[in-house]
Amino acid sequence: MPSWQARLFSTFVRLTMKRSARKRALKIVSEEDGAKLVRKLFEPPDFLRPKLPAGVRMRPVEDWGVHGEWLETDDLHRTVYYLHGGGYIACSPKTHRGFTANLALAAKAKVLSLDYRLAPEEKFPAAVEDAVGGYRLLLDKGESPQNIVIGGDSAGGGLAAATLIALRERGLPMPAGAFLLSPWTDLAATGESLITNDPVDPMLSGQLVAPMAKLYYGDFSPKEPLVSPLYGDLRGFPPLRIYVSDTEILLDDARRLAARASEQGVSVDLRVWNKLPHVWPVFVAFGIPESRAAFHEIVEFIIERTSQQQTKRAAA
Repeated sequence: MPSWQARLFSTFVRLTMKRSARKRALKIVSEEDGAKLVRKLFEPPDFLRPKLPAGVRMRPVEDWGVHGEWLETDDLHRTVYYLHGGGYIACSPKTHRGFTANLALAAKAKVLSLDYRLAPEEKFPAAVEDAVGGYRLLLDKGESPQNIVIGGDSAGGGLAAATLIALRERGLPMPAGAFLLSPWTDLAATGESLITNDPVDPMLSGQLVAPMAKLYYGDFSPKEPLVSPLYGDLRGFPPLRIYVSDTEILLDDARRLAARASEQGVSVDLRVWNKLPHVWPVFVAFGIPESRAAFHEIVEFIIERTSQQQTKRAAA
């Protein structure tokens, strides 16, 4: 059974985000209306956002057309490249700073949190191009791919997978690993859990997935692999760590991506937790026990992947 903190958080988001989304969805008549709804739901006011933890510095990134922020400490051993969620429409490095800053501290990592362009103002492929550009920036600044782990939540998790496809297609070296938190990988909205888990997902509504996806992919096919990596060639991917809850509408997005990757020879560790809200590891700064537990597993994965590569280079 989930902790009382997780149950309380789920109740809060059900009464606010999910109820509001269903009520306001009936009033959407334009792309502008849809974007306003998603941003209102996913972007909390500043007073609800955790403060930057002691020992972590933040500085903006505006190099070579790449926008975002660095989160750094005095003890840096590796690099995390992070892509925030928000349905490709909302959020920013600022909204996810409670997670990325704690990640920098716990993993002793320099974190590049990308501020990619959002739909509907900038539709696909803008986000993918920005994500590839951010990775190129890391390489151009001398970061070794064996010392980089890429990660993302929800749409950012799907974008991380799409970025790996784009990196391989462009002949760029793969990072050491990738962690995907409740990734949105099928913008064609064909997963059964969109329907079966709709009554029990405390945060997201299955009926809003397809119209929200359309705001992003525009005139492209939702089954274009760089839109929906579920339909892509995943061969050559680095080891994947995937988290999802069994009550999420995106459960099948995660499960099917894991199955497809495994079938194509990728090392995959799919971790399905019970009765937790969408992207619960991101809320580590809110004191939810399950968020802290998953967060520490993610940190261990990041350290393990980069340490293995450092050991191999030292031995060579």
